[in-house]
Amino acid sequence: MSPRPLVGPGDLESTLSGHGGAAARIAAGLRDAILAGEYAPGDRVRQEEVAGRHGASRLPVREALRMLAAEGLVTLVANTGAWVSALEPAECDELYRVRERLEPLLLAMNVPLLTEDTADELDELAREMEEAGDTEEFLALDRRFHFATYAAATTITLGDSVTQLWNRTQHYRRAFTRLFQSDGDRSAHYDHRLIVAAIRRRDAEEAERVLADHIRRTRLALARHPEIFVR
Repeated sequence: MSPRPLVGPGDLESTLSGHGGAAARIAAGLRDAILAGEYAPGDRVRQEEVAGRHGASRLPVREALRMLAAEGLVTLVANTGAWVSALEPAECDELYRVRERLEPLLLAMNVPLLTEDTADELDELAREMEEAGDTEEFLALDRRFHFATYAAATTITLGDSVTQLWNRTQHYRRAFTRLFQSDGDRSAHYDHRLIVAAIRRRDAEEAERVLADHIRRTRLALARHPEIFVR
């Protein structure tokens, strides 16, 4: 007599589906924590701590870490563990150069599709950023602002690529924000207003130009502060 399988096909599918759902949930929670600065670049992500926090086994935690590794947010070392990915200055420079080219393209695709209501919302977000009391509040508003300008157009890969670039450079955008806030630099705020004005005029070319300069300014500021990359 053949031995009975411990898990039938339907049970196996259900088990894998359950792990997949748990992994996605854990990945989302970890992603949010990394982007919020709860983990710094180079910090170790301990599987047992994550599993305990989410009330899960290590299997979905390992899958969640693989998901985040594919996004570039964590680095996995075989038989050792997982760490929050950190960028070297040259790597950060490269990612920002890519952003300088991709994000203006995505914005230009969206400009003809953005409504006056959206422009009004962007104006309000720009005002709130100007009055933001701390770095984290500014970063949250800034993300809402830019992603609202990218949300109207349907893309195959461009939107996902931009999201991944934002996520991978989040720690360094935080560092830049602290720099310009401490220096009283208002240029980022002026750029936001100029982008909204270009959207209202349906001037995609001008919106592209302002956004490219906006991203370039951050890249150059980070290059002037190599201490940001010291761990």
